[in-house]
Amino acid sequence: MPFLADEQTTPRKRTFRKFTYRGIDLDQLLDLSSEQFMELVHCRARRRFQRGLKRKPMGLIKKLRAAKKSAAPGEKPEVVKTHLRNMIIVPEMIGSVIGVYNGKVFNQIEIKPEMTGHYLAEFSISYKPVKHGRPGIGATHSSKKEQ
Repeated sequence: MPFLADEQTTPRKRTFRKFTYRGIDLDQLLDLSSEQFMELVHCRARRRFQRGLKRKPMGLIKKLRAAKKSAAPGEKPEVVKTHLRNMIIVPEMIGSVIGVYNGKVFNQIEIKPEMTGHYLAEFSISYKPVKHGRPGIGATHSSKKEQ
């Protein structure tokens, strides 16, 4: 019985799963060069990086760097708005707040480590999901009048 009482008095500590991207933990991921990161991502992203980042994606990364630098330690950086839905999230972007345009409004997204390698568009839905209700007139063959 003393064993049971001892178990109740000590609270159990929660262990959180350490983030890894394809076997590499977050600290090492942030230290990787762009060529080393390129080897980790999927084929389509690898091709995109091989062909070089053009002016607009580089401009976005520069704005994100500036926003992070100007933010106070421990605070979230300022929102950087963009239309670049096809931008692949790289480890350097982690912690940034990006406003991604969905065709109507800018959806604010805080970049988390789990988003690495995905496109910005995946986190800013561009359509309103369908809510199916009752079928309208003419929607089925049984609703048509026989004349």
